[in-house]
Amino acid sequence: MALNRVPDLDALQLLLRVASTGSLGRAAAEHGISQPAVSARIRSVERLVGFAVVDRGARGSTLTPAGALLADWARGVLAAAEVLEAGIASLRADANARLRVAASLTVAEHLLPRWLVRLATDRPDVAVSLSALNSPEVGRALLAHGVDLGFVEGPAVSPDLDSEVVARDELAVVVNPAHPWARRRRPLDPEELAATRLVTREPGSGTRSALEA
Repeated sequence: MALNRVPDLDALQLLLRVASTGSLGRAAAEHGISQPAVSARIRSVERLVGFAVVDRGARGSTLTPAGALLADWARGVLAAAEVLEAGIASLRADANARLRVAASLTVAEHLLPRWLVRLATDRPDVAVSLSALNSPEVGRALLAHGVDLGFVEGPAVSPDLDSEVVARDELAVVVNPAHPWARRRRPLDPEELAATRLVTREPGSGTRSALEA
């Protein structure tokens, strides 16, 4: 999973400030930097992602449609960073603090590495242990107090656990170039998709649960 075209957390926070204030100047004041610095940072983000994220006008600044979508994803990423920080808040005084994290396989492979690198930079005193499990196993580990924090993908979470959405994803159907779907222009309807045999994740996977929901 390539991350060299992903803005850092500070840039994402700045983008959300522009979105909420509608002004580069007010965003600069809230962020504690100059307006030229904000403009330069936004341009840097646009070069990095490859599309415009802010429309600048005489009456203020608004996000482009692509920028608004990026901001929505940014909220999830920043929320996830806050969840990680909250999970270690009670351990700050412990020089040998240990955070036990369980994550579903998809999250452990694609999202947690970047989050844990940031955590290691901010809190090098915290040792993190990670267990990669399927989604139901993550829930059971939390209920048994075997881990402190869990991440799963999918719609179902035990009512006995506190949960918060920290990121959103989408599923795509991939077919061989020779498959009839590869050449069709009209979208698939749910009934046609449901009637088609697909190669999917194993039972218990959050990704499979999301597909079947």
